[in-house]
Amino acid sequence: MPPRKIAFYGKGGIGKSTTQQNTAAAMAHFHDKKIFIHGCDPKADCTRLVLGGKPQETLMDLLREKGAEKITNDAVIKTGFHGIQCVESGGPEPGVGCAGRGIITAIDLMENNGAYSDDLDFIFFDVLGDVVCGGFAMPIRDGKAQEVYIVASGEMMAIYAANNICRGLLKYAKQSGVRLGGIICNSRKVDREQELMDEFTSAIGTQMIHFVPRDNVVQRAEFNKKTVVDYDADENQAHEYGELARKIIENEMFVIPKPLNMDELEAMVAKYGLVD
Repeated sequence: MPPRKIAFYGKGGIGKSTTQQNTAAAMAHFHDKKIFIHGCDPKADCTRLVLGGKPQETLMDLLREKGAEKITNDAVIKTGFHGIQCVESGGPEPGVGCAGRGIITAIDLMENNGAYSDDLDFIFFDVLGDVVCGGFAMPIRDGKAQEVYIVASGEMMAIYAANNICRGLLKYAKQSGVRLGGIICNSRKVDREQELMDEFTSAIGTQMIHFVPRDNVVQRAEFNKKTVVDYDADENQAHEYGELARKIIENEMFVIPKPLNMDELEAMVAKYGLVD
């Protein structure tokens, strides 16, 4: 059976890459799954916790130095915690070119090199921020990812971004077959957060697949250049990520979302005191 291909999206700064890496580590550790992470953020920070903080040379850097014919899987794929395979697309030189086009080049190259092998259980695409240009939308536009999980919180801009990502999903769902698997709430401890997220996810026709509580152990683990599971698998937060991993593994609710218009969205969040 070929691997399930998942794209993680979410507003910049929401903790998307942290959530993605902790979920991957939990899948590998608690559920014995074989994971491949393809980082699609030009900052190339989608795999650092899985790799123990080690900087990973990006595919785009090697491409500029050596050319496509010299790019081998051994050169760009690093193995981290619990055998998780990692690659970072990287981006153009600062001020030059489009980072989105780098994602297209990197994914195509990995496919041509057979990196996404059938012995994997999951491939995670960790994609920068919002769906704002064709390159960053590529994993869902071209059917590279079959499932999307959006990381959000009970903050206005995080919900706005999640709704906007759903607009992109709606646009590409018919041509690519991509579906929304749910919203992951990465809690910021705002008032009535879980209640708001339940209402929002219901309104757009999906599920809040898991509410990840806020816990300072996540930051302690990051200071130690590790995921929470690697830092201390007995921590409650490690088991929260394990539960999120289980829900994704067992998920059968895949939908084409029904994004809200701005009036509907603002009316909803106003009830929770997020709009003056």
